[in-house]
Amino acid sequence: MVRKSAILGFLLTVLTTVIKAEDPYLFFTWKVTYGTISPLGVPQKAIMINDKFPGPNLNTTTNNNIVINVINNLDEPFLFTWSGMQHRKNSWQDGMPGTTCPIPPGKNFTYHFQAKDQIGSYFYYPSLGLQRAAGGFGGLRINSRALIPVPYADPEDDYTVLIGDWYTKSHVALKDNLDSGRTIGRPEGVLINGKAGKPDGTGEPIFTMKPGKTYKYRICNVGLKMALNFRIQNHKIKLVELEGSHTLQNLYDSLDLHVGQCFGVLVTADQEPKDYYMVASTRFLKTVLTSTALLRYEGGKGAASTELPKPPVGWAWSLNQFRSFRWNLTASAARPNPQGSYHYGKINITRSIKLVNTVGKIEGEKLRYALSGVSHVETETPVKLAQYFGVADKVFKYDTIKDEPTKTDTSNILVHPNVLNIEHRSFVEIVFENQEKTAQSWHLDGYSFFAVAVEPGKWTPEKRKNYNLLDAVYRHTIQVYPKCWGAILLTFDNCGMWNIRSEILEKRYLGQQLYVNVGPPELSQRDEYSFPANGLRCGIIKGLPDPQPPRESL
Repeated sequence: MVRKSAILGFLLTVLTTVIKAEDPYLFFTWKVTYGTISPLGVPQKAIMINDKFPGPNLNTTTNNNIVINVINNLDEPFLFTWSGMQHRKNSWQDGMPGTTCPIPPGKNFTYHFQAKDQIGSYFYYPSLGLQRAAGGFGGLRINSRALIPVPYADPEDDYTVLIGDWYTKSHVALKDNLDSGRTIGRPEGVLINGKAGKPDGTGEPIFTMKPGKTYKYRICNVGLKMALNFRIQNHKIKLVELEGSHTLQNLYDSLDLHVGQCFGVLVTADQEPKDYYMVASTRFLKTVLTSTALLRYEGGKGAASTELPKPPVGWAWSLNQFRSFRWNLTASAARPNPQGSYHYGKINITRSIKLVNTVGKIEGEKLRYALSGVSHVETETPVKLAQYFGVADKVFKYDTIKDEPTKTDTSNILVHPNVLNIEHRSFVEIVFENQEKTAQSWHLDGYSFFAVAVEPGKWTPEKRKNYNLLDAVYRHTIQVYPKCWGAILLTFDNCGMWNIRSEILEKRYLGQQLYVNVGPPELSQRDEYSFPANGLRCGIIKGLPDPQPPRESL
């Protein structure tokens, strides 16, 4: 009996130890500096991270704690945002101008966040002004834990591919264009992992593959403006993951990636051993811009063919491809339970919000973009900090747009901060109606959502009968084509202040974004972490005491 009690006590001790054990910590120091690059043959100033362009890959695993000391050696303020990271209860680490004070020149700030219950392919980038046009971006991957099976065999290797349009003008010159009321125009080229290749048979390969082996490629469109088509000479692409969700494993000749989107694909080296081109080209432009990068088979002989696979034409092709993406209902994501065990299609919608994007001019000549008639402007005091420190009324007003805007509401443009209140744990339908002549790409921080439909025309409640209520992909971006609408469904269960934005950088900068405040008005340790001890202060909250009682800090 004594022995059984001792064994039981030992097991309880071990169990308690395991339960209390913290998830692993990963520590990084990133020095942000300027450097000179010439990807399109023109020397230009770039933003480097530890002297790298693009920046280093951030490689982590579900539930890891990530601690990054960012040292700003630029001559301007700086912030990182982590596109796709949900930052549970912790919008302080989201790194958007509405949630975080910028890191001043010559100073540092340490981000501390957790990859809580997430897997997938993402990226990070600078969130202030037009700094993303100068670089400062890099890949971010969250690997599955060993005990959670993935629905495919382990690949031979795992590669990150960052594609994006590129401008030869500096980020400062591009910002000056927008501030003066002009557009930034069309890009001059396309980059693949920071380089612009030509199909002339020269250059070194960026990746190598062993014949017969299968590789995972994490492809992200980190550009500013243009949707891109990605393809590999003579190879099929198998889509297996889309922004943190396992998908049905369909084969494609090429994939359209809109700005801000990331896909995880498998590619098998099953062709003649030699070189092949990876190709990225612009979509929806009369003059197509194209870039290439070499893939090489180990031991292969022979140059890549200079005849590149042709891109698709028109947005109808892209819409049909969007509709072919399906959630893998039987696969497990970050948790052991199958993705399909969450029956989102059976939940009653408690609120419907239609966001209509428009473009116009103010003061007779200055270009602005708007959502439901309001063009957002950033405030000196981030809206989240103003709310937390009890001075919101001095910085912004809540709910200045209607859930169902009228034609009159959207025919004018008002310029002021745009902040919506949404009740905690409400199940919400958001409809993006694109009345412009160009495609949109919408992103929501802090969440993933079910992208249930994209269709031509204007949305009406009758359109709900066309929603995919079974296996829409759970993701954080959705594209909406010209004169079309897109609908998403989600539960707002992550307290904080979260940014909804156009990923088209000039549109976001000139007003097509808003912040969503989620959570009860009272301070709650259960629902949201406190302002971090190392949090930066700016604007009117400088010198203010912390609200009492303080909340738990991460």
